[in-house]
Amino acid sequence: MKRWIYASVMALTLMMSGCGVQKPDGAPDVQPEDDRIEIGITFDSFVIERWQRDRDVFVAAAQELGADVNVQNANGSIEEQKRQIEYFIKKKVDVIVVVQVADDSDNLRDVVADAHRAGIPVIAYDRQIMNASADLYISFDNEAVGRLMGEHMREHLGGEGQILQICGPMADNNVPQVMTGFEKAIAGSDLAITLTEHAAGWLAETGFSVTSSYLGAMPEPNGIMCGNDSIAGQAIRALSEHRLAGGICVVGQDADLDACQRIVEGTQCMTVYKPVEKLARRAAELAVELAQGEKPQVDRMISDGSDLVPYECLEPVAVTKENMDEIITGKYHEASDIYLNIK
Repeated sequence: MKRWIYASVMALTLMMSGCGVQKPDGAPDVQPEDDRIEIGITFDSFVIERWQRDRDVFVAAAQELGADVNVQNANGSIEEQKRQIEYFIKKKVDVIVVVQVADDSDNLRDVVADAHRAGIPVIAYDRQIMNASADLYISFDNEAVGRLMGEHMREHLGGEGQILQICGPMADNNVPQVMTGFEKAIAGSDLAITLTEHAAGWLAETGFSVTSSYLGAMPEPNGIMCGNDSIAGQAIRALSEHRLAGGICVVGQDADLDACQRIVEGTQCMTVYKPVEKLARRAAELAVELAQGEKPQVDRMISDGSDLVPYECLEPVAVTKENMDEIITGKYHEASDIYLNIK
């Protein structure tokens, strides 16, 4: 009899624990694991140094906000990126974030439409997805990136000289914007772009091959405008072989560690710093807002070719030897790394 009473009491206790018994005041709300927001993010690749930093900051920020992140790497393949987005759709993630492969910028239009039909919002991160009506585009002001490069080169060269331009691929929608900003900045001066080449797939070695060929066929340029710091590093390698490193104004973007080292050493003139921690953290915040059904509050709209898309735009910063410590040291790279080769 006692055993029966004990079993009955235990059964009743278990039943009550499964019902809506109120938690003690002040006890934290604990969501079941299935209720956590899930974000799918697909990257072009991790060949470029900065994408690794974007990934790490985005994941950490999303987790702080209570979201899980599924990271995929397309390894430079637009077809693989499409498959990854389709995988996210089948997995029923709450939001999809896309760092588009540098390919035809409206190549993801159909798969983004599939995501929308499944009720999943899509964020275009850093690179705009054209003609797809993404729910949000977040990036830096790419025309300002080019403008900062041009303004520095114009000032450094006294407004005259010959410029070799080695840009990223035109399939990357950011590239023509950067080129436009650069051209506007040097307009009205005696600076002339004598040759423009494009690095397919952002292949850094293009900087070496183009610079080497240029130096073998034409008078040395006064400046080299590079699409990013990786290309700049290869251009400077070619200049070094001709004993010209440090004598020609080379500019790039991304504030990669080796670029910052070259700047303090005197072989690269400047880089454009895009605070990716701020970008990635803000993107994570907006992704969580979209997942919760909120409409992100942004101040700008931008055309994707067929529609106006909400646009969160961050400002870049020019970095030179003079302001390196103010902008970069201890905030983006450590002094011991930046000045590693300075004795």
